[in-house]
Amino acid sequence: MIEKLEGVPDYVAGFRASGKVTREDYEKLVVPELERIVKKHGHIHLIIVLDTAVGNFTAGAWMDDALVGIKHLLKWKKMAIVSDQKGVTHLTDIISPIIPGESKGFALNQLEEAKAWVSTEI
Repeated sequence: MIEKLEGVPDYVAGFRASGKVTREDYEKLVVPELERIVKKHGHIHLIIVLDTAVGNFTAGAWMDDALVGIKHLLKWKKMAIVSDQKGVTHLTDIISPIIPGESKGFALNQLEEAKAWVSTEI
């Protein structure tokens, strides 16, 4: 399940993933929210809090994630991934130089720091 993350500015797409994450979660919440932000602001700042293992994302969710990423490839400005899964946060830091915008991994206990970082305009 994906729900909207509170406490972020209007130009930041904020989500919390828990339990099983499906294609429907993306289609009902993530895609419309990203479309709204791009239309209103022209770029995307994204924060995702993973309260679930990445293995709990269905194949359909991964496919929608990839399609959304490609569709808005040049719109990404900042992406914060918040998780206690060390591999996830480490990978986020590694890929930052090769994807558009900036990305940074944070531990769950750094959520407020992640919100502040992703909310800062470049």
